[in-house]
Amino acid sequence: MATPYRHWEILERSRTGKFLDENDFLPKVFSPTLKKLIKKYDIKYDPKTPCPSDEGMADRIWQAAWDLFRDVGYYNTDSHRIIEIADAEIKEALYMAQGQYTVGGGREARVMKHRSIEDTQPPFCIMSPDITVDEKYHQSMCMAYLKEPLLDGLCGPILEETFGHLIESGGPSEISGCIQHIQNQKMAARLLGRPGVFMVAVGTAEHDSGQIAVSNNEWGVQTTDARLVGSLTEFKTADTLLNRSLHYAQYGSFTGNLTGAIYGGWCGGSEGTAITTVAYSLIGLVIHGAMFNQHFPFHLNYGSNTTRELLWSIAMAGQALSRNSKLLYTSNGFANAGPMTEMLFRETAAHALVSTVTSWQLWEMASTRNKYRNRATPLEARLGCEVGHAVARQGMTREQANEIANRLLAKYENNAADAPMGCEYHECYNAAKAVPTVEHMDMFRRIKDEIAEMGVEFLY
Repeated sequence: MATPYRHWEILERSRTGKFLDENDFLPKVFSPTLKKLIKKYDIKYDPKTPCPSDEGMADRIWQAAWDLFRDVGYYNTDSHRIIEIADAEIKEALYMAQGQYTVGGGREARVMKHRSIEDTQPPFCIMSPDITVDEKYHQSMCMAYLKEPLLDGLCGPILEETFGHLIESGGPSEISGCIQHIQNQKMAARLLGRPGVFMVAVGTAEHDSGQIAVSNNEWGVQTTDARLVGSLTEFKTADTLLNRSLHYAQYGSFTGNLTGAIYGGWCGGSEGTAITTVAYSLIGLVIHGAMFNQHFPFHLNYGSNTTRELLWSIAMAGQALSRNSKLLYTSNGFANAGPMTEMLFRETAAHALVSTVTSWQLWEMASTRNKYRNRATPLEARLGCEVGHAVARQGMTREQANEIANRLLAKYENNAADAPMGCEYHECYNAAKAVPTVEHMDMFRRIKDEIAEMGVEFLY
């Protein structure tokens, strides 16, 4: 970890820091500070470049993010106190941060390491449906993702019921659901001959007690796996979240910081979303001792991040982080369309393309804005990761990626508001065998050929 030995100082500040009414934090502290920094550092969005290559602005975004974290702090909604951080503490955490980690175990062990802009080494690929799923399809979907050869890590689908009971946060049903979740994932990995595969678990846990209940190296989440601790948008935390990061550090598993800056909310536009995303990586490191940061900035109205406004934010945030740190960060795709639609494949390709070229690791892919049960499959994740590997291996430049991204956007961006919902998992996959239908595979191959024609040199 980066700074877990500072947890107790952080926890103390969350009880003794400056008191502020929660209703005042965002409108009177966060947003005014962010607006001033956007103007001070001359951060300007250009809609013509969803994949920009302005390194000077990337460095200014980094400094603006640093100032935002230092000047605003991090707000605890339980104590109504602000956790304040000094420049020296950010510098110390960045100095102590590691540029790579080995995760998973046995022959499935993988190295996740910091990537540079236009890096020719492929991204670390975490695959995740990022949706809830019917209990009867949960293990099948886990197996379907684990069959993907480019998968370096799995974050499984989320359960809402366990043995027919609705899962209630903080109650016995949540503990049961979390145990069922991790055991389904581990069993699927063992059945497919990947027992040591890296997992980020468990998404079913809404409360800290659910996560704590599955920390077990024999049958549960292992110390070679990762756990997530989220932020409350924007720049807020709570005791249950601080409990998680403390437990993860003491248990010894890897910690990931989960954040989603909202375009059109308190962050404002693309500029503020990019700055806030970078600042969240600093928060993850300093506050939670995170080994990596998972970012999913998204559009307030659409709930996605495949529009050009969000692709720009992702691209600029990645470049700012890569040029000024050795941190690890995953780009979590959120698409508008649903499974087995041409639009979803194109959205995924655009997100993976821009993210990879601008230094991100990949986390693919939340379809239908991750709002609808059963609406995700591994095929969109496969396409995103194949695009990521291809553009890295061929040494694609940001200028080339920008041209292809604009061509892809021209095919789908006008349909963002009324994107097709597509099919549910069991309608485009054989759930018993955990394999895609012929129709679904045919569409995958057709769109892959289309993207290849645009200049992506797929490896197979």
